[in-house]
Amino acid sequence: MVRYPAVAGQFYPASPEDLKMMLDSMCEPAPKIKAKAVIVPHAGYIYSGRVAGATYSRVEIPDLNVLLGPNHTGFGRRVSVFPDGIWVTPFGEVPVNSEVSKKLVKYPPYEPDVNAHIYEHSLEVQLPFLQYCSGFRETLSIVPIVFSFISYDVCEQAGKILAESLSDKDGLIVISSDFSHYVTQEKAKEMDKLAIDAILDLNPYELYTRVVTYDISMCGVVPATVGLIAAKLLGATAAELVMYRTSGDVTGNYREVVSYGGLIIY
Repeated sequence: MVRYPAVAGQFYPASPEDLKMMLDSMCEPAPKIKAKAVIVPHAGYIYSGRVAGATYSRVEIPDLNVLLGPNHTGFGRRVSVFPDGIWVTPFGEVPVNSEVSKKLVKYPPYEPDVNAHIYEHSLEVQLPFLQYCSGFRETLSIVPIVFSFISYDVCEQAGKILAESLSDKDGLIVISSDFSHYVTQEKAKEMDKLAIDAILDLNPYELYTRVVTYDISMCGVVPATVGLIAAKLLGATAAELVMYRTSGDVTGNYREVVSYGGLIIY
């Protein structure tokens, strides 16, 4: 199965030369740490690329990367694992790690499914960063998973299964999420602090509960909850906020922003 780009030329340049030039400006040489997970945004690169670039620049990119993102389209299964094949970007092809995907889909809530991925942008926009920051390493592989909204109990089950599937692997969990959507800059910062503080405390239950209770429009709360549960089971003991920005920092419109946070969990 081949998954072709759905948002190249919209969210990021379709030309490999233009794409590399843009990433050159967003990813900077920095001391790298061995992380269990990262949280990175998935908006158009002109809005959120600096946050994503700063975060990816701080971590070692292993061969195996498990991508967790929200399902914006509503297509496919509620927890959809792209089972096998390759994903194509302007930089080339990235294979799906079928060994790990086959492990996951043996247990609910994970199910093999491609329909949820065809038009979904939240994982696609991570691939050029992974390719670029790995030095375009040919051994790079991915396990793409998108989530519809599920209960905390199911998140906990999914996190445990993910951790078990990665227990003997050197892998990075890439959590794709934006934070607040279409609120004022002041409101975004107020609400996002509640979610970010829970992440920094490595408290997935508090993250999930705060987002639901305070109606924080964090689209990737489910993948973030699942990823945080798995990262802790894999030995994570700390988290760090690398960068926080909003679309208003680009457009100058602070009356209605989307916000982006880049975090490392290690």
